Amino acid sequence: MTALAAKEDTRTEDQASEEEEIKQYISFNVGDELYAVEITTVREIKGWIPTTSLPNSPEYMRGVINLRGVIVPVFDLRTRFRRGHTKPGKTHVVIIVKLEERTIGILVDAVSDILTIPAEDILSVPDQDVNPEYAFMEGLVAVDEKMVAIVRPKLLFDMALLPEIAAEVA
Repeated sequence: MTALAAKEDTRTEDQASEEEEIKQYISFNVGDELYAVEITTVREIKGWIPTTSLPNSPEYMRGVINLRGVIVPVFDLRTRFRRGHTKPGKTHVVIIVKLEERTIGILVDAVSDILTIPAEDILSVPDQDVNPEYAFMEGLVAVDEKMVAIVRPKLLFDMALLPEIAAEVA
C-alpha cells in the first residue's frame, strides 16, 4: 500500500467516525416545549386526520389510522406527558415513526426544525427519583437558548404498557 492510499484510508475512517458522532433529529412542539426524535426513525409527517378509537385503550392513545393499508396507532404526546388532551386542528401533525417491527403515529402541535447535533452537545437528563418516566428521554440539548428534550419513542410507547393490544397482536 502506498503512502497516498494509506492517507486516503485514514481520512475515510476519520470522516466515518465524525459522521457517527453527529445525528439529525426532527424537532416539534407540544405546547411551548420543544422535543425531538431521531430522524432515522421518522417515516413521514402527515397533517391531522381523525382517528378511529379502540375500546380499552390507554388515555393517550387517540385511536388508529389506515396508512396505505397499514393500521397505525396514533398517540397524543401531550396526554402521554400528562399535560391535558390535544384538541387537534389544522396545524397539528402526526409524525409517523418506525420502531423495529412497529409503526406508530405521534400527535404533536407542529414540526419545528431539523437539528444536526454532535453527540457531545447532548446533555444527560437530570437524575430524579420523582419521575421514573424520564427513562424515555435520550437527553437534552440547547438550541437557540431553548432546551430540546430528545425522546426515545420506543420506550415512551412500549407495547408492555398496552396489554390488551399486545395480547391481540401476539
